[in-house]
Amino acid sequence: FVRSLEIIGEAVKTIPKQVCEQYRQIEWNKIAGMRDKLIHHYFSVDYDLVWDVVENHIPKLKETIKLILNEE
Repeated sequence: FVRSLEIIGEAVKTIPKQVCEQYRQIEWNKIAGMRDKLIHHYFSVDYDLVWDVVENHIPKLKETIKLILNEE
């Protein structure tokens, strides 16, 4: 799961600023920040937090992204 979150965070960093500003309901900076923590502080990762994100936040993010894509 950690690698998947790293990939999501890296992808978020490529999203144009205007898109991030248009869809402020997504916490883009937090997603990118989590990626940075996972990459650079690997040995101090809180795996309970990672699991919480996977279980509770990724499904919501996925649904929001689907809605955004359907708008475009």
